Amino acid sequence: MTLLDSRTHIPIARPFIGQEEQEAVLRVMASGQLAQGREVAAFEEEFARACGVAYAIAVANGTTALHLALLANGVGPGDEVITTSFSFIATGNAILFTGARPVFVDIEEASFNLDPELVEEAITSRTKAIMPVHLFGQPARMDRLMEISQKFNLPIIEDACQAHLAVAEGKGVGSFGTGCFSFYPTKNMTSGEGGMVTTDDPAVADKVRILRGHGMRQRYYHETLGFNYRMTDLHAAIGRVQLSRLSGWNEQRQANAAFLDRKLAELGAGVVSPPVTPGYSHVYHQYTIRVRPGGAVDRDGLKQALEGRGIGSGVYYPLPIHRQAVYQDRGYNDSLPVTERACAEVLSLPVYPGLGSQELEYIAEAVAEVTRG
Repeated sequence: MTLLDSRTHIPIARPFIGQEEQEAVLRVMASGQLAQGREVAAFEEEFARACGVAYAIAVANGTTALHLALLANGVGPGDEVITTSFSFIATGNAILFTGARPVFVDIEEASFNLDPELVEEAITSRTKAIMPVHLFGQPARMDRLMEISQKFNLPIIEDACQAHLAVAEGKGVGSFGTGCFSFYPTKNMTSGEGGMVTTDDPAVADKVRILRGHGMRQRYYHETLGFNYRMTDLHAAIGRVQLSRLSGWNEQRQANAAFLDRKLAELGAGVVSPPVTPGYSHVYHQYTIRVRPGGAVDRDGLKQALEGRGIGSGVYYPLPIHRQAVYQDRGYNDSLPVTERACAEVLSLPVYPGLGSQELEYIAEAVAEVTRG
């Protein structure tokens, strides 16, 4: 076993805020322009360029990005939006906020993402949009989903909140339809808090801009019911610095994941490492393994054993959206066996850029030791 200090503590995530971020915040504070100013505009331009889209609109957080993207694509009361139940609850809630109804379909066993072959079966006359989630940093099957989108003339709303700069079929996520990103502190990049909507559609971009600022196009003239979903310049300044580092950080996450893949296989660990869809890039917001039943230890036993060795881990997600109380109260009783199996088996291990080789080896050896029995 790799020897680390007896006080070893490796958290599941470790956000990095450095001197540049601090200086950027101080610069904004000194300017006196703190909200929806030049920093936000610059952040939008830089993020749009990074994603390969014409427009990026900064908002308060990832949930507001999802909400506005749905509204800007015409989703409203009585509509249905097809999505996954294996995600953070904001994915489903944003649909409910519009008055529409989430329609949950099951996921692929390997990728944890929406199963495209089940999407087409779920389309009805009320279906207004399809919302795939690029879960854990791996893009959903956008080739097949775009075929379905075009066949039925349905917009794609991409929940890319965990997949900054991931690539599918040679294109960045968030560029297939209307993209939604989160800059929560534990994401691959952060602005402290914040979100972004990306699109090539000028009408969608215009609608999002109006809705995020109380329905105004011209100051104090409100043409529609809008929201206060704006981003501050303080958050944008942090985001701009983080964005400049994001490609390098993603590459380090991928290198860390490759190390864990290799080491877990070498040590004969009794877990399933996350496969990557051919032709796609995984940016590893989470490195999520599966602990199959019938082995030396179950998922919860492994989590507890790792905690005892000073290694943080996370279960994302222990209960799918459709099984949450707020959805049970709304009559949801879907049968999603692959989703529910994943909820019982997944465990995310540390993979963030700041991990050293000794820490990565310690993690892999601990997992192997526990799961081999």
